Amino acid sequence: MAILFLGLGLRFWHLDSKALWLDEVITALFSLGRSYADIPINQYVSTEHLEQIFTLRSGVRDAEIVQRLVADSTHPPLFFLLMYRWMNWLSPAGDRWVWALRSLPALFGVGAIAAVYALGRLAFTPTAALWSAAMMAVSPFAIYLSQEARHYTLPMLLVTLGLVGMMQIQQDLQRHYLRPWVWLGWAGVHVLGLYTHYFCAIALVAQVAALWGWQVWQRQKVSRRGWMALGLAIGGIGLAYLPWLPLLLGHADRPEVAWMRVPEPTLGNYIAPIYQTVVNWVLMVVILPVESQPLAIAVPMAMVMISFAVWVGWQAWRGLRTYWQLMPQHRSAIVGLAGFVVAVLLQFLGIVYLLGKDITVVPRYNFVYFPSVCVLLGVAFVGLSLPSLTTASTAATAPTDYPAGSTPFLPPQFLKRAASVPILILLVSLCSSGLVVHNLAFQKSFYPDRTARAMAIQPTQPLLLVANYQSSQDIALFLSIALELKKVYADRFDPDVLQFVFLSPEQGFEAQWRKLRQIPQPYNAPLHLWMLAPASIRTKQFPARLVVRSPQTLIPCTIVREHRYRMGFPYQYYTCPGDGRSPIPENSPR
Repeated sequence: MAILFLGLGLRFWHLDSKALWLDEVITALFSLGRSYADIPINQYVSTEHLEQIFTLRSGVRDAEIVQRLVADSTHPPLFFLLMYRWMNWLSPAGDRWVWALRSLPALFGVGAIAAVYALGRLAFTPTAALWSAAMMAVSPFAIYLSQEARHYTLPMLLVTLGLVGMMQIQQDLQRHYLRPWVWLGWAGVHVLGLYTHYFCAIALVAQVAALWGWQVWQRQKVSRRGWMALGLAIGGIGLAYLPWLPLLLGHADRPEVAWMRVPEPTLGNYIAPIYQTVVNWVLMVVILPVESQPLAIAVPMAMVMISFAVWVGWQAWRGLRTYWQLMPQHRSAIVGLAGFVVAVLLQFLGIVYLLGKDITVVPRYNFVYFPSVCVLLGVAFVGLSLPSLTTASTAATAPTDYPAGSTPFLPPQFLKRAASVPILILLVSLCSSGLVVHNLAFQKSFYPDRTARAMAIQPTQPLLLVANYQSSQDIALFLSIALELKKVYADRFDPDVLQFVFLSPEQGFEAQWRKLRQIPQPYNAPLHLWMLAPASIRTKQFPARLVVRSPQTLIPCTIVREHRYRMGFPYQYYTCPGDGRSPIPENSPR
């Protein structure tokens, strides 16, 4: 219970303090019963109108949400349906909708702690289960996933429950009997997983492969009843998922997943997935401030992270090796969980090198095998205490084999010494989680908060944010910046001097910004203007001059070339002085 409360506190600590980024904005739209059709195009909108876009729309049917997901997204529907019901139940007022949006994934993250404990206790011992749950509770990677308004903690919870079912099945096969409710529960969990995240299919394949690999290692033939049960379970999963299967195949080539494609085939691009995978392993245990830091800070921090990770890896290897030697009744469980991890990693590499989609470039997809890693680390932590049994003082009386589900007797002084290593690892992970909570690690992609602060120039002069988009992804990205800019003006300036416009892309980039002549905006000169463009646009393509329409006349705007930036996407500052030159922002990040 203490571990659960610690995990709960970490996941809800400053839950709504960080900016929403592109993917979270997509979650917000569908979870509030809205879609991209609710966003005004080719007309200026105020901060008040922006708030209305992110207000809950009641009475939306499940079928409507599914239809919008099919049209505007590449994800299965279960998570978003649950989120809409959750938001309806909470009915958040004002800016509390951000907290409400992230709270359900945070709760699923807490549930994953309990599920990891159940997995560790079923497969190994209560002590190993506690260490495993503690690792899940304080891991910076788990905190990062739990504080995202995205569908990662729910499938991680379901994958863990699937592993619990896999361990039950493995133990039943070892004892030569079957329990239909175990197979039914295992299949049901995977159906829910497949309707939550497509990568749960990877977990399903990996669990089947792990069971097969365990059988080969065990040199034990599966009975005909066992094969029939496995076939019926997989067939039932397939039948339950059949209605969504055509949509899955259609989503594979959507523009929204184009960012996964491996760039031109160079040696560096072929090697990158390997070291990116290793870096993702490091981030499961420790992360220090290396993002957006000067080299004088980033390099030493990275070296400390790597050194600590190497040490953790060595300790984990020592612990697992010792546990394997002294706890032979648990070797089958180690083979099953380790085989699952290997099977997932092989599928990841297959997706990268055979399908040309680099899913290792972001760490979040490692949720598929992260629960198994936590349990294996928990087992290693127990194993670190076992070498003391071979010391001269206990060798004569210590048993070499222990009953299943038991923990060997250890004198208190040995336990105290052995626990120091896992406690140190957990403390470092806990500190890393604090950095994640305070946005010093696992920072939001495209830095919407930093970009918004740079764009906030003067409280007394109006600001226009002109967003040229090519896809729905661009709309979500620019909305995340608009939300942060609204927050900055509400805190520091006057929100009534802020207007946004999204320009439709039918006629190309040049035709987009020419529309500003025809679209009326409510301010007179002087004013400021920031133009945002899709990632495919080069900064030199921004026009040297713009003309915007005011209530009385046309206002010329001039580019300020030394203030053009790219934060994954290009954005450019313009001054529209009227009768004098407006000041230039000095705090814009390059």
